[in-house]
Amino acid sequence: MKLAAIDIGSNAARLLITDVRLLKKNKPEFIKSNLIRVPLRLGFDVFETGMISANKISHILSTMKAYRNLLDAYEVQHIKACATSAMRDARNGAEIIKQVKETTGIEIEIISGDREAALIYESHVADSLTRDESYLYIDVGGGSTELTCFTNGTMTFKRSFNIGTIRILKQQVTEAHWEEMKTYIRSQTKKTRPVIGIGSGGNINKIFSLSKRKEGRPLTLELLRDYYKEFSSRTLSERISYYKLREDRADVIVPALLIYINVLKWAGAEEILVPKIGLADGLIQSLYDEISQ
Repeated sequence: MKLAAIDIGSNAARLLITDVRLLKKNKPEFIKSNLIRVPLRLGFDVFETGMISANKISHILSTMKAYRNLLDAYEVQHIKACATSAMRDARNGAEIIKQVKETTGIEIEIISGDREAALIYESHVADSLTRDESYLYIDVGGGSTELTCFTNGTMTFKRSFNIGTIRILKQQVTEAHWEEMKTYIRSQTKKTRPVIGIGSGGNINKIFSLSKRKEGRPLTLELLRDYYKEFSSRTLSERISYYKLREDRADVIVPALLIYINVLKWAGAEEILVPKIGLADGLIQSLYDEISQ
């Protein structure tokens, strides 16, 4: 069975195509066939003007047409498409969703921050982890950060904050926003077991790749602080040439590191695991659960 998920975020759109095979006792195995990322950068419009510009709308439509062709070429049987923070905030978001449906047949759901946090948790990464610690999912996007914490396999809290990399670059994250996040995290984690972070998003994946860590090995808070200092000391062009980063990664990686560092610090966590999962993986799992019922 071939499934696909489309995640339209504030910085990029992703199409994940996955093969699902049933193992013994009908346990599903998810094998990624392809992941295609297009840097739409919707947040740069929305968080400044409240609207998605005509140029960006054209880019969205051409991207979704390309995705439609790939879905057909891969003979995908089921698809789930969602849009997050930028489309949530855009006054013309619903109109664009309608245009995409009429042009490509792809139906996009604009999801809430809480729903986004829950879907990331549904990727089931925690199923294979020990129960001696509490785990805090930290998903950093362009428009928002989703936090999901669980202990003994039970979710203890989930919360979305309008603190994202593009919002920071646009200077739309105030001290009050940071204070709200800090107060919430500290109040929710002060009585939990020792916390270990689980990071998702393209920025933490890139940091993990640069670190040369082996799969399954955590990054330390101290290492993230070192990377933050190093990246902050370089210009955008220096980050692009020295670290071989795309421009749409080189600008957001610094505010992303700041968010991860603050969340880990306020949760009292010294390490973060990077399983290279994200919203698209959760969407695939959710889609499979829906069609298997």
